[in-house]
Amino acid sequence: MDNEVQNNKLRILCLHGFRTSGAILQKLVERWPEPLLPKLDLVFMDGPYLARGKSALDGIFEPPFYEWFQSDEEYKEFYNFEECVAKVEEFMLTHGPFDGVLGFSQGAMLTATIPGMQREGVALMKVPKVKFVIIASGAKFGSSKFGTPKLASASFSTPITTPSLHFIGETDIIKEEGIGLLESFVDPVVIHHPDGHTIPSLDDKSLEVFCDFIAKIHDLP
Repeated sequence: MDNEVQNNKLRILCLHGFRTSGAILQKLVERWPEPLLPKLDLVFMDGPYLARGKSALDGIFEPPFYEWFQSDEEYKEFYNFEECVAKVEEFMLTHGPFDGVLGFSQGAMLTATIPGMQREGVALMKVPKVKFVIIASGAKFGSSKFGTPKLASASFSTPITTPSLHFIGETDIIKEEGIGLLESFVDPVVIHHPDGHTIPSLDDKSLEVFCDFIAKIHDLP
């Protein structure tokens, strides 16, 4: 029975936020209620680069802290994005296969590009196409606030049909960017929460939406 339960779990690669870590994201996600967590096989990856500046969580959580890629101060030019994606693919090959990807903040921006990069055949072609993405405090490359890494230049050229679940925080500093990202996905599922730039806890209504999303993923061919 235990093997059957394990096989029914969705294996999800989890990508943390800017200058945090997989361990920190794990602590935040594990606050989610029991009816949900047993359905998920969560794997947490650290970004490929040690933080190149002070983390906003320094003093709250223990280092080390990591980042996925770098940018200029205006968020218009990005550096090491291709190298980052290559490291993610390497991790997926070693620890996968994965059904989907969950990302928070900088990790969410990266997560949002994955279906498009796979569709365009420019990256992550050695691994199966992701069946879904979960995006918390996300934003869109190519929006008014952010430039676009070359590798992801066509990620949003056509609407993304990959099923997506988005967390939008009422007081999130990038709330509007998260809302803008929804337009790039076909039929996105959205959980609104009263918190800010964080992984939210789930109330009964949010839990129901999340579990329904997971059930529909299980029903995919």
